[in-house]
Amino acid sequence: MSANNVLEGAVKTAEGVMLNGFVLQPIVDKCEGCERIRTFEEQSFCSSYPAPERKWAGGRCNFATHVKAAAAAAAKVNPLKASKRAAKGR
Repeated sequence: MSANNVLEGAVKTAEGVMLNGFVLQPIVDKCEGCERIRTFEEQSFCSSYPAPERKWAGGRCNFATHVKAAAAAAAKVNPLKASKRAAKGR
């Protein structure tokens, strides 16, 4: 494993793994494949957020590098403006 995939400066404490004053929680299954995953003592953690499970609670983690954002549906068009544009020939 390369050095950039390891949490440097992390310390194992009674609360868990501590890094820069934050207690890190292990990643969840949805995190697998993300480029932000780092390891410490054979366990994987997110390098961007200490509680990955909470980031996925709302649907999609905004830090996830392995999940592509769904292409936005066609922009909502006001039907009145659309009919006026069509009438003008635009």
